[in-house]
Amino acid sequence: MRTADELTGLFRTQGLRVTPQRQAIFRLLHGNDRHPTVDSLYDAARTEMPTISLKTVYQTVHDLEALGQVTLLDLGTGSVRVDPNVESDHQHLVCTSCGLVRDVPLTEVPSLPARYRREFRTDAVEVIFRGVCDQCGPRPSKSPTNQ
Repeated sequence: MRTADELTGLFRTQGLRVTPQRQAIFRLLHGNDRHPTVDSLYDAARTEMPTISLKTVYQTVHDLEALGQVTLLDLGTGSVRVDPNVESDHQHLVCTSCGLVRDVPLTEVPSLPARYRREFRTDAVEVIFRGVCDQCGPRPSKSPTNQ
């Protein structure tokens, strides 16, 4: 994701307002690989700017999405997630226990079977791996080595 200064310039060239609240959101997203929820962005921004509104956070992430700077994800975790990684093709891992979301680069993404291609045009494919992360689940046991 672009830096806060780069996003500030982009917003200005697009005629969008740049406020200290928006710049705080830009800073929170830059380098963030945790796929934060809008609510968690709001909570983090409030520590820096107590008067920021949830509406401002939503409007900012929607503006960022419209400019192609983030992707908003519904991964079935109950909250919209913000994915600032728009530079690389990837899919997602989702922990069903704690909600952790991580990027997964895939070299091959499944395609639609041929019999459906005549009646349906695919615009996007989403692959979501669901399971339990190593912090939430039991650690895999090591198999005994042959002696």
